[in-house]
Amino acid sequence: MKIIVTSLGPSLDSPMDVRFGRAARFILFDDESQGFQIIENTQNLNAAQGAGLQAAEIVSRAGAECVLTGHCGPKAFKALTAAGIRIYTGVDGTVAEAIDRLRAGQLKQAESADSQGHAF
Repeated sequence: MKIIVTSLGPSLDSPMDVRFGRAARFILFDDESQGFQIIENTQNLNAAQGAGLQAAEIVSRAGAECVLTGHCGPKAFKALTAAGIRIYTGVDGTVAEAIDRLRAGQLKQAESADSQGHAF
C-alpha cells in the first residue's frame, strides 16, 4: 500500500504537518518495500486558492492509496475521495508514528472534511 503523510520535514522522524493542501511536503511511503520518497509541495504553500485541489492531484498522480493528515478541507476531500484515496484526519506525531498507527488499525477513516479550507 502507498501511503501519503503530510510532513514538515524530509524524513520518517519528521513531525507531521497538520495541513493537507498547504503541507510543506508529502512523504510517500511504500508499505511493501518500506521505502519512501519526498514530494515537495512548495507551489501550494502560499497559493491564494486551490491549494487543496492541486495537492490532491499531486497525491493522486503519486499513486497514493491513503492520506494521513491533520486536517482536510472540503474540495480536497471530494477530489481525494473521487480518486479512491482513503483519508485519515486528526493524525499527529511523527510520520513514522502515524504509519505505525495506521498499520495497527488505530486510525479511523474520515467520512467528511474536517475544516472549511483556508483555515491554516
